[in-house]
Amino acid sequence: MSDSISFHMSADDFRTFGHAMVDWIADYHEHIESRPVMAQVKPGDIRAMLPATPPQTGEPFVEIMADVDRIIMPGVTHWQSPNFFAYFPANASGPAILGELLSAGLGVQGMLWVTSPACTELEIHMMDWLVDLLDLPAKFKSTAAGGGVIQDSASSATLCALLAARERASDFTINRSGGTGRITAYATSQTHSSVEKAMMVAGLGREQLRLVETDDTFAMRPAALAARIAQDRSAGFIPAFVCASVGTTSSNAIDPVRAIGEICQREHIWLHVDAAMSGTAALCPEFRWIHDGLELADSYCFNPHKWMFTNFDCDAFFVADRKALIQTLSILPEFLRNEATKSGAVIDYRDWQIPLGRRFRALKLWFVIRHYGITGLQYHVREHVRLAQEFAAWVAASDAFDVAVPAPLNLVCFRHRAGDEVNQQILDQLNRSGDLYLTHTKLDGKLTLRLVVGQTQTRAEHVAAAWTHIQAAATAVTAQRALKVSDP
Repeated sequence: MSDSISFHMSADDFRTFGHAMVDWIADYHEHIESRPVMAQVKPGDIRAMLPATPPQTGEPFVEIMADVDRIIMPGVTHWQSPNFFAYFPANASGPAILGELLSAGLGVQGMLWVTSPACTELEIHMMDWLVDLLDLPAKFKSTAAGGGVIQDSASSATLCALLAARERASDFTINRSGGTGRITAYATSQTHSSVEKAMMVAGLGREQLRLVETDDTFAMRPAALAARIAQDRSAGFIPAFVCASVGTTSSNAIDPVRAIGEICQREHIWLHVDAAMSGTAALCPEFRWIHDGLELADSYCFNPHKWMFTNFDCDAFFVADRKALIQTLSILPEFLRNEATKSGAVIDYRDWQIPLGRRFRALKLWFVIRHYGITGLQYHVREHVRLAQEFAAWVAASDAFDVAVPAPLNLVCFRHRAGDEVNQQILDQLNRSGDLYLTHTKLDGKLTLRLVVGQTQTRAEHVAAAWTHIQAAATAVTAQRALKVSDP
């Protein structure tokens, strides 16, 4: 084949289509409110519109984008909609998207310092910035014995922390010879399911995860934790890991980190603190009470990709002792050996995570922090908390709804007084409408609705409209039920 023939996109075409793509994304965000929040398709609809076989020859980019509108968009649930109040925020922003674009354009594989020094050193610096921004303990800085790394998600951070705890508890022998089935870990029924999965992946077994009792706010009871640990020690088990939550997924419950940390220090147990969504609140000094006792933790994580306007994936994971993490995860085949690594003067982040390869995630975090500044980030966090608290006040004043559990930050759990069936019908009607998207949980065995305020473009009018829709749905559901009862 002649050297003059190429199937690659030319630089000129890339410029043309790149500009068009940025315009498309800008229009999408500008007009996203006009779209139903939830995807309006049935299972299999998207695949039915796709060709059975791939194209033999390349297709024009304009046709590809036309199929994005025709095929893909009907099957998208719009997480960036200001009317998305479900699950947790997964907010993006202009600077984050541009940072992601630059990362993709550079195509860096930052597994080692030598494979792109800027990738590693910017990440080190961004993690140190986050310590300052959230006023985290200084031991989590790279200038101390610890440090931070960007993981893909809090699930990966939890797994890495559990593995390090496992090795420390076994004097770093399990990596070599396997486990004994005697190591135990501790969480609550409200802790994220990633802990249970980590127990499976780490080879420790789900049965070795002890679920500690909670109080009436669904936070861990320290006395119950201490009792569980003592019981396991007397039975010959090796307590090794505790996961405390700063903002559980179900109800935003905040475990008492200080009391838990004191137990872990006394018992020589690794304490990991998961603040996946709520950690961002500590950008504001008035919310830093959520981290009381964090200086007692061995590791900590929060997700800028949930509530800090940095698109997925970007989990900030910190350890107090990086040597324990590196000793747990490091393996050095010959093809990775190089002088910089051998010198010990650099950080190779491949030793801080499960995969070998890693993307240049620090770019988007750098763009976001520089664009918003401390003042801008604080403003939006405060506004989201204010709007959630206002919504909670409306619910509390209602004759039909109750706040199910105190709302410390931006997540409100509430339920209709008529019971589970009515709450489920309200939820279904709201989500079918496309006007907003809510999800549910169960608290004290009762179906409970959740509304979380945290998307980039969510403003006061969107929260007010959500409350109007919720009330209207409740009125319609209860009226329909009354009609059925009265119908002979």
